[in-house]
Amino acid sequence: MEMYFLHHPPETKERDPKVIALGFFDGLHRGHQEVINTAKKEAEKRGIKTAVLTFDPHPSVVLSQKRKQVKYLTPLEEKKKRMAELGVDILYIVRFTTAFSNLSPEDFVANYLIGLNAKHVVAGFDYSYGRQGAGKMTELTKYADNQFDVTIVEKLEDLHDKVSSTNIRKYIEEGQLDEANQLLGYPYTVTGTVIHGDKRGRTIGFPTANIAVDEGFLIPKLGVYAVKFKVGDKTHLGMASIGYNITFKDDQAMSIEVYILDFHQEIYGEEVEIEWFHYFRPELKFNGIEGLIEQLKKDEEDTRAFFS
Repeated sequence: MEMYFLHHPPETKERDPKVIALGFFDGLHRGHQEVINTAKKEAEKRGIKTAVLTFDPHPSVVLSQKRKQVKYLTPLEEKKKRMAELGVDILYIVRFTTAFSNLSPEDFVANYLIGLNAKHVVAGFDYSYGRQGAGKMTELTKYADNQFDVTIVEKLEDLHDKVSSTNIRKYIEEGQLDEANQLLGYPYTVTGTVIHGDKRGRTIGFPTANIAVDEGFLIPKLGVYAVKFKVGDKTHLGMASIGYNITFKDDQAMSIEVYILDFHQEIYGEEVEIEWFHYFRPELKFNGIEGLIEQLKKDEEDTRAFFS
């Protein structure tokens, strides 16, 4: 996949014709996949490449009056990876700046669609462009100067609502990973690095991998989950805990720990992926180690039963 970072105003030079899909695409969920797959079909019909035009960071980071940190379903590196897996030929990432946000709809089209030699443009029904989202998809052809055609992808619904990044984020924050994954079309995934922890788990028969999750990912609700854990080219079953180890101390930082089933290797420093599948229970405080061990045994049984 070719990748280009654009800063307004973009360079204007002759480029090959292409079909361009438009969107922020946080999560690359089933609705986003429909937009990109529609663009790919249009590109195949014309014998030209499929491109995606997205932007970074999220507009709220730039436009908010307060300093804002956004947590993503797919931070930029994850988004790039999933775009490549979807078969996108060219990814354009526009730096979202005040100047970019102030473009009129006409100037957005002239600079970023006609300027990139789009022959067909695809986006969801609710995509907007230009200053304060003034440009709507139903109006896009009037700015096209007969340079490109337009396909509008209609709303995709599931679980009695629109398939959207907002709804998926809400499900993840509430621990409803089954529902989130249904809308995503794949298991919610975060990446990170295995780091040293207190090594307390190995003393009670449940050694865990402590994960420093890459910055930018939305972290699910505190509690215990059934997960899949990928290290290298192998995937293992596991149970993950997000919490503060409150049985031992009340002033610890939040940690993400994974007990990997039937696994006996040292993997400190490895880059890993965690796929989140199902929420079992909240973080609990036990009066003693015995109660914690009994609960962990039950969590392991529940994890094995879930994946069986």
